[in-house]
Amino acid sequence: MDVNATLLTPRFFMATLRVLWVGLVVAMAFATQAHHPVARVAWWAVAALVLVALVARGVAALTVVRMACPAVIPAAVVAWAAHGGPLACAAAAGAAVLATALAFSGEVGEAMVQGGAYGNEQRFPLRAPAQLLLPMAVSWLVWCAAVLGAVVALSAGSVLWGVALAVPAAALSWLLGLRFHRLSRRWLVLVPAGVVVHDAHVLGETLMVQRTNVALCRLALADTQAADLTGPAAGHAVEVTVRDMVLAVLPSTAQQPTGKALHVGAFLVAPSRPGRVLRAMADGKLPVA
Repeated sequence: MDVNATLLTPRFFMATLRVLWVGLVVAMAFATQAHHPVARVAWWAVAALVLVALVARGVAALTVVRMACPAVIPAAVVAWAAHGGPLACAAAAGAAVLATALAFSGEVGEAMVQGGAYGNEQRFPLRAPAQLLLPMAVSWLVWCAAVLGAVVALSAGSVLWGVALAVPAAALSWLLGLRFHRLSRRWLVLVPAGVVVHDAHVLGETLMVQRTNVALCRLALADTQAADLTGPAAGHAVEVTVRDMVLAVLPSTAQQPTGKALHVGAFLVAPSRPGRVLRAMADGKLPVA
C-alpha cells in the first residue's frame, strides 16, 4: 500500500492547516494583547476571515487563504518589534511559515477548489505560469507593506499616514484579489463525460474533450509536440492525446480580438500534482500510460 497516497491526502492537509491556523491565532492573540486596539481588531478580523475560508472552502476561500497566510509572517515580526511577547511572536511566525507552505500546496489547493465543485466532478488546480510568479510576489509585497503600514500608523496615532496607506491598501486588496482569484480558477476537471480544461488565462473558451475521444493520458516527454496549454508553467506536465482533433481557442489579443483557434491532436496541462491526476484518470477508466 502506498502510504503517501493514503495518508498525505487533501483532507489530511486541510485538517493540518486548520489546526495550525487555530494555534497561530492563539499565539498572535498573546503577541498582540498589549498592543493598540486597532492592531488587535485588525488581527482578529484577518483571523476570522481565514478561519471562515478554511471551514467553508471554495475557490474564493483559496484566494483569501493564499493572500492572508504569508502576511502573518511579517505581522509577527512587527508585533515583536512593537514589544510583543517574544515567545508568542516566534511561535506565530513559525506557525505562519508552516501555514503558508501548506496553503500553497497542491493538496490544499485541490481540497479548496473541490469544495465548490458541481455534481460528480473532480477539480485539480493548475500551476501558475512561470512568468507571473515574480510579478505576483512583488505586487503581494507592496500590498502587504501597505496593509501593515496602515495598521502600524493608525496604532501609533498617525491618522494622516494611516489613511494615506489604508486607501491604496484597500484598492490593492480589491485589484490583487481579482487577479489572484483568476489564477485560483484554473483547473483540470474530470467529469463522467470526459476531461475539461478551465483556464481563462491560457484559453479564451473552456476546452472540453469527450471521454470517447481521449486516446491516452501520460506524463509529457521532453520532446513532445503537443500544444502547450500550461502557461507555460515549470515542472512536469500531463499530456492528453485525442483520437479526433479538438478546438482550443486562445484568449483575445489586440492583434486577434476574437482569439486564436487551434486544432490540436494533443495538449499539455500542468496540474499541481500530476501523479494524483493520472491516478484519478486511471480510476475513472481513462486510458493512462
